[in-house]
Amino acid sequence: MDLRIFTEPQQGADYDTLLRVARATEDLGFDAFFRSDHYLRMGSGDGLPGPTDAWITLAGLARETSRIRLGTLMTAATFRLPGVLAIQVAQVDRMSGGRVELGLGAGWFEEEHTAYGIPFPKEKFGRLEEQLAIVTGLWGTEAGKTFSYEGEHYRLADSPALPKPAQRKVPVLIGGHGATRTPRLAARYADEFNIPFASVEDTERQFGRVRAAAEEAGRPAGDLVYSNALVVCVGRDDAEVARRAAAIGREVDELKANGLAGSPAEVVEKLGRYAAVGSGRVYLQVLDLDDLDHLELISAQVAPQLG
Repeated sequence: MDLRIFTEPQQGADYDTLLRVARATEDLGFDAFFRSDHYLRMGSGDGLPGPTDAWITLAGLARETSRIRLGTLMTAATFRLPGVLAIQVAQVDRMSGGRVELGLGAGWFEEEHTAYGIPFPKEKFGRLEEQLAIVTGLWGTEAGKTFSYEGEHYRLADSPALPKPAQRKVPVLIGGHGATRTPRLAARYADEFNIPFASVEDTERQFGRVRAAAEEAGRPAGDLVYSNALVVCVGRDDAEVARRAAAIGREVDELKANGLAGSPAEVVEKLGRYAAVGSGRVYLQVLDLDDLDHLELISAQVAPQLG
């Protein structure tokens, strides 16, 4: 099972903090560094020093790391025009030497749109579907040819479809809990399907829907990577678990029920339950970005037991 580090910088983190975490991610052997794409903190706290832009951050990290994959869970389709997003991601992919992955979602947090003057359309899923068609269409257009698209929300005419990413195909991640449209969209466009903050039982149910949608679309279900995103809180003993839970404003029992919390052995056992229902990759949501010892513990005592 791949372990990836997943951060939520809108809660309060500047670029230098994210760089330290990304370098630790690389040095400690994790597979990837991912971040959310938000412009406003959630819940309590002041969110200082303020938000960082996801793709500007990843561009910087692309030049300051060498191995780890880099990406978003999830870029909001409401934040960017699809042609511009295709250019941004392709450029960061080239800056990284071909290590970028694009998680793309519909966008949901209305307050951050209001706070920064970003339009928040009522119909978001149709826009997401068109964005996926456009971004992948631009990247997939043969060099020297043009790309056009006529949709309800977006229209492109004779685009040169440049620049191209370094990778032949940038992996696209689609995720969520939707029972019908989300699996259908994943079956058509995704290289990876991610379900965030879900129980083992809900994970198994949603993976089954995506597998069925893929097969209905004539695509082998095994073509996709299936993954989870879960908050992580590991400690060498109960006191360390409690300290880490308190630092992120959470209760230990709640974290054990809804995330990956406890001793390394407890976390390994729970990861095994997710693996048993088809999860091949887990994004560890790390909420205290100053606690690099936490990453060291996971690297030393959790990752080696996963095979």
